[in-house]
Amino acid sequence: MNLTATSVKPSTSVSFPPRVQFSRLRPSTLKCSMEVGGLDSDGREFKSADEMWADQVGDSNKKTDWYRRGVGYWEGVEASVDGVLGGFGHVNEADVSASEAFIKTLLSELFPSDARDSQRQLVALDCGSGIGRVTKNLLIRYFNEVDLLEPVSHFLEAARESLTPGYHDKHQATNFFCMPLQEFTPEKGRYDVIWVQWCIGHLTDDDFVSFFMRAKAGLKPGGFFVLKENTARTGFVLDNEDRSITRSDLYFKELFSRCGLHLYKSKDQRGFPEELFAVKMYALTTDVPKKVHRTRSKVHANIPRIIK
Repeated sequence: MNLTATSVKPSTSVSFPPRVQFSRLRPSTLKCSMEVGGLDSDGREFKSADEMWADQVGDSNKKTDWYRRGVGYWEGVEASVDGVLGGFGHVNEADVSASEAFIKTLLSELFPSDARDSQRQLVALDCGSGIGRVTKNLLIRYFNEVDLLEPVSHFLEAARESLTPGYHDKHQATNFFCMPLQEFTPEKGRYDVIWVQWCIGHLTDDDFVSFFMRAKAGLKPGGFFVLKENTARTGFVLDNEDRSITRSDLYFKELFSRCGLHLYKSKDQRGFPEELFAVKMYALTTDVPKKVHRTRSKVHANIPRIIK
């Protein structure tokens, strides 16, 4: 999906505004007519996702071309924040701020305080890392080690140059993997968190499921995924230019179920321009999540609250 949004993405056509890279941002000017169907960026209608995938990747040659064109699009984009965010570099601060609030909540709820305060080394994987924007501005501040996975070589080299050893105290960017999600298999039990932002839209449904099935083995016990991605109001929207698909919330949840993943928490991104697709953050676990019990004072239980 161009993960303009591995990030965010908008599109450069008349119908779509600028985009953000493999997991990057993109505009929401096209709407799907029904949940099971969708549109492409030229306005062509598909009755179902199965129909669209059969048309786009129905044989090995088409599938090879799908991925080749997706990476090819990003190979023509400059290695800068504005480049990977499709001309929407100004959303970087809002993106990082929302992601930080989300990950802080997840770490406090899912990782026991004794584990976080001990000598345990926290390790994260940044999928569709692009130029290292998410690692540099967020992940490296919370994890002792961060590995970066990105198929576009000049993006990854820019990340390597900016994330020099000692960039953030004793935390470091450790491994730089130049390969696409659909070909990557993580080291078993290495990661506490696997962060997938603005890039999963480049994967077909089958490869989406296959990736998460392999990636589950890369999590430590109690580890989890964070998926941050553009969402269509209904169905899906196919971008013909960068070979990516924006899925609806229900579409994502169906795929999560196929992956054997459980939705622990989700949150909407706020503060983005209205012309872009809505962006949603999902925290996914491999086990059925335990409910977090919170107690509140009986005295204050019925006090009216301001509706925001």
